[in-house]
Amino acid sequence: MGTAEVPDGAPAPQVWPTLRAHDARKLIAFLVEAFGFEETVVYGEGAVVHHAQLSWPEGGGVMLGSVREDPDGAENSGPTPPGSFGAYVVTADPDAVHARAAAAGAEIVDDLHETDYGSRDFAARDPEGNRWYFGTYRGEPRVRG
Repeated sequence: MGTAEVPDGAPAPQVWPTLRAHDARKLIAFLVEAFGFEETVVYGEGAVVHHAQLSWPEGGGVMLGSVREDPDGAENSGPTPPGSFGAYVVTADPDAVHARAAAAGAEIVDDLHETDYGSRDFAARDPEGNRWYFGTYRGEPRVRG
């Protein structure tokens, strides 16, 4: 069985952060407008989103859906209730993402700054209360042995 490759030769993303939202359609629109995610696919009817995939232009992405109701009508948000999600998103241009986010009305919770490990970062909160961290830190290279 082969492994899909992305242009830089790294394996295609196989870890997909997931989150639930009270208003998934509004959250999708916000993530696209404010941060620059790309709407890849959205399945659902009316206000309900059963499954959505948003791709990050520089690689990877997130999956999300609406909070679901149990048969008795109780809210079932799964293991990640709305507003409890956080992700670090790598970008080559955090200043541009920051400007876009601020222009779209995102709540900036940690302004642009240089970290002690050489990254340029900022953090914002989406309308559901989730925290998004953007920066240049790509992680350390894998050691293969």
